Amino acid sequence: MLQLVLAMGLRYPRSSRGIRVKVLVVEDEPAIRESLAYSLKREGYEVDTAGTLAEAERRLEEVGLVILDLMLPDGSGFDLLLGLRRRERPPAVIVLSSRDSEADRVAGLETGADDYIVKPFSPREVMARVRAVLRRAVREREERPSPATGLTTDPDTRRAAIHGASLDLTRVEFDLLHCMLHARGRVFTRAQLIEKLWGDNFAITDRTVDTHVKALRRKVTEAGGDPSLIETVRGVGYRVSDGPLQPASDM
Repeated sequence: MLQLVLAMGLRYPRSSRGIRVKVLVVEDEPAIRESLAYSLKREGYEVDTAGTLAEAERRLEEVGLVILDLMLPDGSGFDLLLGLRRRERPPAVIVLSSRDSEADRVAGLETGADDYIVKPFSPREVMARVRAVLRRAVREREERPSPATGLTTDPDTRRAAIHGASLDLTRVEFDLLHCMLHARGRVFTRAQLIEKLWGDNFAITDRTVDTHVKALRRKVTEAGGDPSLIETVRGVGYRVSDGPLQPASDM
């Protein structure tokens, strides 16, 4: 039954990583903002919205993609775009603007946007662009190993390795590792992990999360990884260590 639930849960509301993606729509026109939010939710994305730059700045936590209008009441979307590109792990950005000159499109892309869509637009086309941008962003990020942990995860092949040694992981174990590895150092509560891996429509208990973490930790250790790589934060949850880790020595 669990395999069926996972297959259903991962088919639509997940990115190619197998983890739910949060999209922030920054648009001051309510009709456009609501239309995009509706289309994104139908695709299974987690959606938040903002009508100003100030509001957008407050809503950036855990965002994987920003759909950004350039002309906002309290400033230019370029300011937000520049700020995002200075981050260690910037979200993907799709600019959505009525400014349709070649100079505007080039400026948007050269400032760091992953795509540029001119208004008026087709919601169907925007959804296709969203999927394409997220595929590229995930592939580029996952092709880079995590040097401090020796861990790599490839969402296209669903393969994971540590210091070159392959890890034989279940679907849930892979998604769990992938989620924590690419927010290394961040503590995830059990509730957050349930939401990211299963969504909120399934009756998954904290004990289920603990069981998967225990199995994942055992497999990482058996493959030569540091047993403290996946840390338990008492009373809170779990994280992948953000400190320098070495292969475990033979006992």
